[in-house]
Amino acid sequence: MIETFETSIHKIAASRLHEVDFNNIIFGKTYSDHMFVADYFDGDWRDFRIIPYGPLHLSPSNVTLHYGHSVFEGMKAYKNGSKDVLLFRPMENFQRMNISAHRMCLQEIPEDVFIGGLKELINLDRDWVPDYEGTSLYIRPLLMATDEYIGVRPSTRFRFMIITCPVGAYYSRPVKVKIETDFSRAMPGGTGYAKAAGNYGASLYPAKLAQKMGYDQLLWTDAVKHKYIEESGTMNVMFYIDDTIVTPETGDTILKGITRDSVLKLAVDLGYKVEERKISVSEIIENLKAGKLKEAFGTGTAATIAPISTIGFEGTNYDLPEGRPVADKLKQTLDQIKTGKTKDKFGWTIHV
Repeated sequence: MIETFETSIHKIAASRLHEVDFNNIIFGKTYSDHMFVADYFDGDWRDFRIIPYGPLHLSPSNVTLHYGHSVFEGMKAYKNGSKDVLLFRPMENFQRMNISAHRMCLQEIPEDVFIGGLKELINLDRDWVPDYEGTSLYIRPLLMATDEYIGVRPSTRFRFMIITCPVGAYYSRPVKVKIETDFSRAMPGGTGYAKAAGNYGASLYPAKLAQKMGYDQLLWTDAVKHKYIEESGTMNVMFYIDDTIVTPETGDTILKGITRDSVLKLAVDLGYKVEERKISVSEIIENLKAGKLKEAFGTGTAATIAPISTIGFEGTNYDLPEGRPVADKLKQTLDQIKTGKTKDKFGWTIHV
């Protein structure tokens, strides 16, 4: 734990806020004025600073460029009716980032650096948090190795950053997914449970092939037998079968999604039956054919709750019913908690 935490603040000369059309925000294209940065070297975190958002100066021999030595998080901030800024479950993101860091041999981040830096940054750029319906401020903490060394070993120097961007919906319509049975996202003993950069880089090619076939994303299956559903490309996945919400149980090949956890807790509170267990591909197809699989949806920070309209398997597309009362109810209730429109009985939101 660091002994002191003092942040130097260097404000941008002129804000770019007036350039933003908040009625037409493209996800991940517009970034806020400032970013938080901290460096680790000589055995301690230091040089805490908020500076104007801009390019990084990196050596060509930076180990992250060569070996994908980085992890990240995704979280959001919202405004309530009083224009207060609310963070949604930031402690869970902090804890998960350090789980990822430990797996990837990166220096773990002290709580006061992660949470303190986050709050200072959001407070400075609070006008960037939109309050239009369906919008939020997306927050991207990033931890990377910074040694200048072309050799495969754990780094001794690291950089932690937080950048933010106002966003609208990640998916503008219900998504079509393809069950993937050739490529694998994660394997037992691997890094599937960590938010490691390489996990996402390796998923791009099979996702690109699926997109050429008309799908938006993949439903990944286990790497051993391709028998069980795991997660989707940017989301955990849930199925409403008969009268029960069923989702794959997490493990070392499935990310423990914070939105996933929130939706499950909320579903129980709303009276839905919930099961976390293995779900086979054959079970999904059989229930689709029998009309028992009534809804399917992804859960994630970027997507929140994304309804799935079609599931493709072995050349056949199975369309789900257009009505999505369960997904709609969960999303509406979760959004109301995030924006302070209803009581947060779970203690998930933090005021900034």
